Amino acid sequence: MGLRALAETHLGLILENQSTGFGWPITVTDPSGNQGSLVGSSADISQAIDPETGVIVSGRLATVALRIGALADAGLGIPEGISDNTSKPWLVQFDDINGNAYTFKVAQSNPDRTIGCVYCRLEGYTE
Repeated sequence: MGLRALAETHLGLILENQSTGFGWPITVTDPSGNQGSLVGSSADISQAIDPETGVIVSGRLATVALRIGALADAGLGIPEGISDNTSKPWLVQFDDINGNAYTFKVAQSNPDRTIGCVYCRLEGYTE
């Protein structure tokens, strides 16, 4: 096994292990309505840096990191941000640490095809 394949295997152990890693249940839905139950890393924090001033401001920054192989196994492609508001977006759902459920749309997708991970920046979403 080469170093890249080994790194992808270790990525799975880190991202998808719910008992000793960062694994957290995440549901991903593509624009066609295909849905997959995955395990990955999620974040939802209320502090951001204003890119124009560099000042810390109150805001919401939600992200997920998922294995590309797990998305493929679930019959999904790589999520992407869809800027057209008339089209259905990629949706991501997960609970916070207290069990409160949140639904987000993918605003930006940053796949790393070297290690097999996609990092998505999310926005709040209501239907």
